[in-house]
This record gives sequence, C-alpha cells and structure tokens, in this order.
Amino acid sequence: MAELPSTMTGVLMTGHGGPEKLEFRSDIPLPVMGERDVMIRVAAAGVNNTDINTRIGWYAKTEGNAEDASWSGEALNFPRIQGADVAGYIVAAGSAVDQLRIGERILIEPCLTEISGQYPTHPWYFGSECNGGFAQYTVVAARHACKIESDLTDVELASFPCSYSTAENMLTRTATSAGDRVLVTGASGGVGSATVQLAKARGAEVIAVTSLAKSKELISLGATQTIGRDENLKDAVGENSVDVVIDLVAGPAWPSLLDTLRPFGRYAVAGAIAGPLVELDVRTLYLKDLSFFGCTVLEPNVFGNLIHLIETNAIKPLVAEVFPLAKIGEAQTVFQTKRHIGKIVLQIPD
Repeated sequence: MAELPSTMTGVLMTGHGGPEKLEFRSDIPLPVMGERDVMIRVAAAGVNNTDINTRIGWYAKTEGNAEDASWSGEALNFPRIQGADVAGYIVAAGSAVDQLRIGERILIEPCLTEISGQYPTHPWYFGSECNGGFAQYTVVAARHACKIESDLTDVELASFPCSYSTAENMLTRTATSAGDRVLVTGASGGVGSATVQLAKARGAEVIAVTSLAKSKELISLGATQTIGRDENLKDAVGENSVDVVIDLVAGPAWPSLLDTLRPFGRYAVAGAIAGPLVELDVRTLYLKDLSFFGCTVLEPNVFGNLIHLIETNAIKPLVAEVFPLAKIGEAQTVFQTKRHIGKIVLQIPD
C-alpha cells in the first residue's frame, strides 16, 4: 500500500449560507479510519440538491433556525465536507476489513446504516450528517463501499449513486412493475431522469413532466409521453388514470397529482423543489385508498440492484457538465438554473 499523505485538498462548508461558505483548501487533515472502515481515494463526485439545501439551511422546520437544518433534523457540526455521490478506489482498509479489498473500484452507498462501527437509530446520509466526497479522500464503513466492475469513466459512475438509488428506492417502495402507468415530476433532473430509465426497465409506461425543450431527450430515455410543467394534469393525463406518482416537486400543483391517481394508487416523494407545504384533501386519500411513501432511507436491496443494472448496462449515465472541484460554486450555480438533463459532476484533483 502506498503511503498516504497527512493532508488533502477538498471543499469545507463552514456554515449555512451562500457559496461564500464553501472554502477550497489544500491543508485539510486526512480523515481518521476505524477498524471497520475503508479509505477511499475520490475520483469524481456528483452535485445534488441536498448539497445546496443543506448549505442554505433549507431543511430547517422553522425559518432562521439552524438547529434542525439537516436531513436528521439535528444541528450540523462545522466545518463539513459535503458530497454524497462518490466514485473512487479503496486505498486503505481497517484491521477488521479484508485487506484484499485495497485497490477495488467502488461506488459509495449514500444511505449509511453504519458509521465507524456505530449503528445510528436512523441512518445518516453521506456528506450530510458526516463528511462526504468533496475531497481527495474520504472514509466510510466497508459495507457501504460497493465494488463495481464497469467500463464507464469515473465521472460517469459518479452520476449514479444518490440520484439513481433514490429513484430505484421509490420504485421499489411503490412496487412499480410491468404494465403500471407512472407519472414522474421533475423528470429532467438527476433523480427524475433516473426514474424514467429505471421505470422503463421495469416495463412500466412512463409519463414525464418537464419543459418542452427537454421533451425529446426524455422520450429517448424511455418516456412514452411528456407533459409541460404548466399544463393541466387532469386534462393532459386524465383523472384516475395513473397507477404510480413519483414526485420530486410538490408545491402548489400537488393536489392535481392525487387526482390523476387511480383508486389504490401509490404516491412516493423524495423532493419538494416547488415548495414543501401542500394542501391535502384527506377525503381524496381515504376514499381512493391511496398509499403514500416518504422515501429517504434506502431499502436493503436497492443499492445492490443499482450496481447490477450499471454492470449489465441496463441503464446509462447522464452527465450534463463536468467541473473541477475548485469551481464548486460555479457548478452549483449552473445546477440551480435547472437547464440541464442528468447530473453535474465534479472531478477531484490528483
């Protein structure tokens, strides 16, 4: 094993706020590895809504209260290294880990049930409740460093972990299967475009809500039909005509999503980019016997299924743009314009 450096290059989030809270540094101490951990040399890391939402304190239940501005609802300790989407290589392993794993190419499963030999009551998210991949090196429990064999580049692989596992988890929770009619909101984003591919791979009919400019690309990914964001859903899709809604948007138009669901329909949500507060007519919920799924924690089989789909080329990476880690602020600015399809990925310096 090559000798590891004592410091590394990375990006520190120093508090809640704007891009000025992101500091690109070359003097960050190397993370400490426990006996059940592995050290990962990060090759590439994707940009996510979570990175920005955590930085600005969006998760706070009370405006201006940073004490619960995280996925777990607890205050974060700063500085924090973000980055949930990681492709890299194992360069060191703890004493309780098979040393033959050194050299493996891996993707990190972002939903962590083990952190340095500890098992939290509610899983942590990599790069949120603990340090993540926006640095040259990171540490994770060996069980969450998943070996992958693929001809794809590191940048392409880094487009998968968070978005595709989130999408696969929602489809798993809703038991989406062949013949289902699935409506996907926010379909051009990382999770949305992943959902289109993964639902199509299950044999479902996919209806994608997106902008007109992105319609052709989503059809090429497997959508049967696209609907404009401002179109009336009941007119465009039909009332009581959809088996599954995969929602990443929420916001004011949310009640119309339930109107499209058939009796015994299933609704899953993993985002609220149009606003977290919605109006629910409870009669719609119980008279139509609908099932609701809030999806953050991954089902145990989801990440393994995703690795298999990547290795068998059943799904393809969607990389919209690549930035060096030093330009993370610019990358997040481009990300927030929402003009792209797929993922924005950061290359980590050697």
